[in-house]
Amino acid sequence: MESSPVVPTFKGRFFGVAVLVAVQFLIGIIHVAFGFAMLSGSFSVATVSVTPLVYSIYTAAYGLVTLLFTYLFWEGKRSGWIGTVAVSSFVILADSLTVLGLLTALGIPPLAAVGEIPFSILVVAYLFQPHVRTKYTL
Repeated sequence: MESSPVVPTFKGRFFGVAVLVAVQFLIGIIHVAFGFAMLSGSFSVATVSVTPLVYSIYTAAYGLVTLLFTYLFWEGKRSGWIGTVAVSSFVILADSLTVLGLLTALGIPPLAAVGEIPFSILVVAYLFQPHVRTKYTL
């Protein structure tokens, strides 16, 4: 008889979930702060983005959505898992198109895209681990 591997936990949640939530929370806060700073004019991305207004709105919205789904994921809600997979998948697609020069409408800086792609792939890969996926399915 094969036994299931022991998955470390933290406060009743998988340790990986706790780490992911902490990192996603930080990423959400940073994007909200920079997005609103760019919108207020106190921080400029004109040198790295071809569409500063669009990128500012996109950055703030991404941060807010990330915070929402991070909270729902921490609370054990299936919608948090689905939303995190959806947002990470969107980031992989949009940033890949940016790196290839096929998507400039969002104004994503290519250097940022290069860093976001591997992180988002790791997030999706973790979320599809059997012990995580099973916890967040009906």
